[in-house]
Amino acid sequence: MTYQEALQYIHSIHRQGSRPGLFRTRALLEKIGNPQDKLRFVHVAGTNGKGSFCAMLSSVLLEAGYHVGTYTSPYILRFNERMKVDGKDIPDENLAELTEFIRPFVDSMEDRPTEFELITAIAMEYFAREKCEIVVLECGLGGRLDSTNVIKTPCLSVITGIALDHTAVLGDTIPKIAAEKAGILKTGVPVLFCGKDKSAEEVIAARAAEVGSPLFLCARENLEVAESTLEGTVFHWKNWKNISIPLLGSYQPENACNVLQAIALLQKSGFEIPDDAVRRGLQKVRWPARYEIVCHSPLILCDGAHNPEGVDAAVQSTKLYFKNKKVLVITGVLQDKDFRYMASRMKEIAQEVYCITPESPRALPAADFADLFRSLGVFANAYSDVEEALRAAIERAKCEKLAILCLGSLYMYEQVIGAKKKILN
Repeated sequence: MTYQEALQYIHSIHRQGSRPGLFRTRALLEKIGNPQDKLRFVHVAGTNGKGSFCAMLSSVLLEAGYHVGTYTSPYILRFNERMKVDGKDIPDENLAELTEFIRPFVDSMEDRPTEFELITAIAMEYFAREKCEIVVLECGLGGRLDSTNVIKTPCLSVITGIALDHTAVLGDTIPKIAAEKAGILKTGVPVLFCGKDKSAEEVIAARAAEVGSPLFLCARENLEVAESTLEGTVFHWKNWKNISIPLLGSYQPENACNVLQAIALLQKSGFEIPDDAVRRGLQKVRWPARYEIVCHSPLILCDGAHNPEGVDAAVQSTKLYFKNKKVLVITGVLQDKDFRYMASRMKEIAQEVYCITPESPRALPAADFADLFRSLGVFANAYSDVEEALRAAIERAKCEKLAILCLGSLYMYEQVIGAKKKILN
């Protein structure tokens, strides 16, 4: 099986859609020898911030000398990004070989796994073969019924925060969503809750008490940001002084504090993570499409904000870095999101808005989104695709010396990068 054949096979299962439940994943993993039982995990759930948390923690553990697996979703540019060992994407040949190995077991199942369940099984087998000493494992959707929840006893469970998202699947209130996320808690395993919502905290605390999991909260009141520019951030937290992170976004120092708290809990459970490894790991971390500068002239930033909480963070970050100066916004959203609220927040930072229709059957048409912005008093137009929108925004940015901010979907990132190369190279 070639790499392309492997991808075709994996994506061919996409037609089955998302079907919550653990029995298919368990059945498939049992057929291939339960590789997950040979591994140690930090299991990470949450609405926003999971990816940044996983990237930072993996970077620190790698600097501490551990052989680290990382499982995240979705990918940004290449499928292989979903599973990494020591910060490197799974090689094409490994993915092809693993898919060929697992395919007969999948095809023999009467109730075949979904695409995400298959990918999870491939990742588990990959990490086991690579003899990873620790795997930072991000939930795909929710927690309780997410296929990553087949693991038995992680070293640490983490819930980064709770907000309204995927309400059709997870529930239409914060407590309902919190209950789904809290489904990853395991008996006796410490849980770190990094969120701010008290109703979510109550649900998670109740579940932690029920299963006997020690609950820890992150003390963000100790956070002091010393410097925050488009070059990065320097902050102090508790006994940590002058911690430097290159990731942009007003929310990243809080994500880093969550990681520092997680590291303290891992140290208590026997992991050797020296202070200098923590500093190096945080300083070296890379995580694309989260308020990332993708071009300096003109200044173009990409942020994958795709729900109200994410847009709140992007707006706050823009105000932090650009003060009272507005930016040009390229955006497209799904119609099952609270796009009216998202538009009302983008209005606060947008000089002009360039609307596109995301490549999804759930997409809000660009013309409808542009009409909404105009009703809010913001100049906006609809464009046929990202390239057309970016071309118009770049022309305007050069004339007015304005920055461009692209947000609304992680999937827009690849299109922005491709369009930028066509226009500016």
